[in-house]
Amino acid sequence: MPVDVRLGTAQHRLHMESRKLALLCRDLAENRKAENVVVLDVSKISTVTDYFVIATGTSEPHLRAIESEIVDRLKIDEGIRPTSLDGSSQGSWLVMDFFDVIVHIMRKEVREKYDLEGLWGDATRVRPESKAEEAEIGR
Repeated sequence: MPVDVRLGTAQHRLHMESRKLALLCRDLAENRKAENVVVLDVSKISTVTDYFVIATGTSEPHLRAIESEIVDRLKIDEGIRPTSLDGSSQGSWLVMDFFDVIVHIMRKEVREKYDLEGLWGDATRVRPESKAEEAEIGR
């Protein structure tokens, strides 16, 4: 399903599939050395979104660096901005909402406490299926 994003006041329909966006967010988080990055396909069990990207940052500056990498690269390279950003690095949990993809960047202790992977245990973990798919998302 294509992702809707808002740029300024105009709404644009982009031709980036939700899965591709989720995998791109994963790669961008890994560019900034995020730990234990997981992509969950929640489309069959959630009415809110299709994918969660969950990543661990080791410090407040690390959380901000991961967030900046994702937000800045998607804005520059794809013309995509999150519909909302929530949380703070001091709160140890940052959330970026891209409609069909929600990115969670958390400190290790917060990630363990809230256990999103356990909460969404019926979701499928997503990995690139082929070398062609990896090449398509720029890996």
